[in-house]
Amino acid sequence: MNIPKLRKERTVKTYHGHELVDDYGWVDQPDILDVLKNPEKLLPEVKKYVEENDKINTEFFNDVKPLQKKLFSEIKNKIKLEDEGLKYKDKNYFYWSKVTKKGQYGKKLRQKIGSSKVEVYFNGDLEKTKHKSEYFGIAAIEVSHADEWCAFSLDLKGSEFFDIYLKKLSTGEIIDVSGGIKSGFPGSRSLSNTNSGSEQLIQNKTMKKVDDRDFMLKIPA
Repeated sequence: MNIPKLRKERTVKTYHGHELVDDYGWVDQPDILDVLKNPEKLLPEVKKYVEENDKINTEFFNDVKPLQKKLFSEIKNKIKLEDEGLKYKDKNYFYWSKVTKKGQYGKKLRQKIGSSKVEVYFNGDLEKTKHKSEYFGIAAIEVSHADEWCAFSLDLKGSEFFDIYLKKLSTGEIIDVSGGIKSGFPGSRSLSNTNSGSEQLIQNKTMKKVDDRDFMLKIPA
């Protein structure tokens, strides 16, 4: 079997006084976001390498395709399409999640202790419909300590750049505080909240204090 190989082109970069040698640094494209939207912009040499590897992979696993379909069917049949998580208590509310057959992204629910009213504070399928984006990824979803705001981050391009939104739970009003938070690990500290408001997650010019006990964020003017 002839395994496709990429050519090596040695590059050396210095970070904090340490040299990093990379034989494949030339593969990186500055316009990677455009490439993700339009694969035709991928470097021809890289595209050829990927296509050749895909072809080998398809041919190699061709004889086990029936088994793959069987395993997929078995796994799928074990997944509950209608499911509801266990409630957990956080200060004044019980919180839990729910998935349904019709939806793809599920719902986040809460119920104030002592009340019978159930509130859907985040609906993934509804957000997907609102944004009308071909790609839709959810990273973090957090409710503030004062129970008044919900913050969530969405990747609408498949680029691991997340736009952050604040939702006032009493009115449903949503504030877009998009800043293109770059994260190589989706959801890792993309969102947080604090009583003191000392954590500043978005580096822009104007400070807006949402609530004394709530999120403290730098929001574009």
